[in-house]
Amino acid sequence: MILDEIVRRSEKRAAMLPATFPEPPPRIHASLAAAIRERNGKNAVIAEIKCASPSRGMIRRNVDMAQMAGVLAEGGCVALSVLTEPYFFGGAGQDITRVKSAVNMPVLRKDFIVDERQIAESRALGADAVLLIAAVLGPRLPLFVDRAADFGLEPLVEVHNPAEITSALQTDAALIGINNRNLATMTIDRSTTRLLSESVRREGRLIVSESGMRSADDVREMKPYCDAFLIGSSIMSHEHPRKKLEEFVCA
Repeated sequence: MILDEIVRRSEKRAAMLPATFPEPPPRIHASLAAAIRERNGKNAVIAEIKCASPSRGMIRRNVDMAQMAGVLAEGGCVALSVLTEPYFFGGAGQDITRVKSAVNMPVLRKDFIVDERQIAESRALGADAVLLIAAVLGPRLPLFVDRAADFGLEPLVEVHNPAEITSALQTDAALIGINNRNLATMTIDRSTTRLLSESVRREGRLIVSESGMRSADDVREMKPYCDAFLIGSSIMSHEHPRKKLEEFVCA
């Protein structure tokens, strides 16, 4: 299974990290939750910068991270997600620093976090938020949510089924991402957000629908069931990423 291989490689990457990281320069934390709430009547889109994926292969070559961040910020996203996994998604940790230096908005580090040192690394790189995948962390999820908070990072907890939602809601995470992609099969079903959102909303958490948004119609269909959208491939594969992003923001 592709997820097992990604996790295995992530564990190897994490094992090479130092025990501690230098204290980053003082900065003002940009809140992802606040940005979603303050979307000013438009759709809250977290635009994802990624170069490749296991399901699509190469998506966009030779991406200038700072330039792309500026383009997407101008397109109206409320935050940026930066995929830093190198082997399957073509990312790098320093992409966070490059993006953060170019924009004044929340930056989410999206990776396969398997080690607490990766949380410290995320802060050192300049991230404001970090993705924590329930399917990857299992019973360690509450610990990693707490560690993210300790480092001043907002955890976005990713779930895909009712059991993972139960686990996520037992943590203090304010942001729950419902992934419409099954990480075991890599297939997409947007009804996942629709079917799982009610239990999350009852608990007052913010819902981010992840994966599968290809058109403005898709966003309009899913708007009643979530507070924000995380969209990457559809934007990054388009000839004009800003134009495609604006379609989602204004849908």
